[in-house]
Amino acid sequence: MVQVPAMSNQPFVTVVIPTFNHAKLLRRALDSVVAQTFDNWEAIVINNFSTDETIEVVESYQDDRIKLINFKNNGVIAASRNQGIKNARGTYIAFLDSDDNWYSEKLQKCVEYVNQGAQFICHGEKWINSDLSTREIMYGPANRATYLSLLFRGNCISTSATCIETALLRSVDGFDESTEIVTAEDYDLWMRLAATNPKTVFIPEVLGEFHRLSDSASSAVLRNLSSERVVLQKHFAKQPTNVLNRLKQRHRFAIADYGAARQLTGQPIQSLKLFANSIRLSPLVFRIYPAVCLLFLNSLLKRKVL
Repeated sequence: MVQVPAMSNQPFVTVVIPTFNHAKLLRRALDSVVAQTFDNWEAIVINNFSTDETIEVVESYQDDRIKLINFKNNGVIAASRNQGIKNARGTYIAFLDSDDNWYSEKLQKCVEYVNQGAQFICHGEKWINSDLSTREIMYGPANRATYLSLLFRGNCISTSATCIETALLRSVDGFDESTEIVTAEDYDLWMRLAATNPKTVFIPEVLGEFHRLSDSASSAVLRNLSSERVVLQKHFAKQPTNVLNRLKQRHRFAIADYGAARQLTGQPIQSLKLFANSIRLSPLVFRIYPAVCLLFLNSLLKRKVL
């Protein structure tokens, strides 16, 4: 058993699980929590008034460590996560989306780093796509998770892979619930946390699965891009105004457009527009050029097949 600081009959880790109409997937997520080798935890399921069997799934566990809060988040998942932060009794909080799951040693290995003084911990994940293709992703490293690196180079952290000191989360007032940044609220939080210079550790090991159930429909990708741009504008406003920073900001917006374009390669016209805007903003994002060539090549091959 991992040694944890002495506590007075309260959990050391609070697992926060927001959910909406994911009953079957929620069971997989909860099963992965119950299977943890580290057992000093509580799990709070924040249910956005699901219309499926979510409540029945939670109640079926008959485990007093698992709690249910019914909370209307009005489409803002950040509000649900903040409810979890507000109600957490644990010294640390681990976020788990209801369509993801952990491997059995996830909490134990995170707590081992807590005992070494870590305040912010993130581990690797296996990404599982809707077509069941997979790849392993290692987040970080720590020098990529500083405030300026996150701001100018992009996100390198995944919500379901984190374990964070509760006091640290509360010190920055948790997630921003602005509707303009829905889907990018986690990126904003990582930057605000990084600005406090917490002791951050990235575990170079896959300890969970991130299930990419969302398709790459243009509306979803463009909404995320819009949210990312708002987050960037919010943080750029705090930076000194000079020529170098303006160039760096254009370069960062170009990276955002490039990332969205890569997700829309099945829609070549929309993808090409984003690639073109990325080049307009910063011709120095060199990975754009092979991506554009590949887009044209794939389009030609599809035409020949047809």
